[in-house]
Amino acid sequence: MSALEIVAVAISFLGIWLTARRAMLCWPVNMLACALYFKLFLDVRLYSDMVLQALFGLAILYGWFAWARGRGDDGRVVVRPLPIAEAAAGLAAGALGAVVIGWFTSHYTDAALPWMDAGLSSFSLVAQYWTARRQAANWLLWIAVDVLYVGMFVFKGLWLTAGLYGAMVGLAVLGYRRWRQESAGGK
Repeated sequence: MSALEIVAVAISFLGIWLTARRAMLCWPVNMLACALYFKLFLDVRLYSDMVLQALFGLAILYGWFAWARGRGDDGRVVVRPLPIAEAAAGLAAGALGAVVIGWFTSHYTDAALPWMDAGLSSFSLVAQYWTARRQAANWLLWIAVDVLYVGMFVFKGLWLTAGLYGAMVGLAVLGYRRWRQESAGGK
């Protein structure tokens, strides 16, 4: 456990908590968390997750813009449903991305866990896209991905990060409940 990991965990937790609350401040906080984890993943040779952090940075900019434009009359971010066809397309894109990234990193890098890292990274991008699109189903995908991340980080000896991802499962459950309630018309 390094000082970098400790700070990255704290900032990430705050960012996810703010996202679950649909607070606009989640975007700059999550951007900082991405930068910190980019460096950490570089240090431990989880290259797909390192690149994922850079892509998350771009997705965060998109999400920030989308959320700013996706507010209701009361100023709150409006939750949208995820159509079945869009869900299927997203999951198919995640699977294709996992195969492409996994093949590349298993053949051209010294990645520690190329296939697992690639799969989790690819599906994380799908979940992040659904988050930016304000779709409550994003939290269900985050739950699945984060559970698997816990195991990967334990294997890599990133105990604090594994703990963060365990907590993120809980935050994702909270986020899903809150967002579903909002989409059902509750506040």
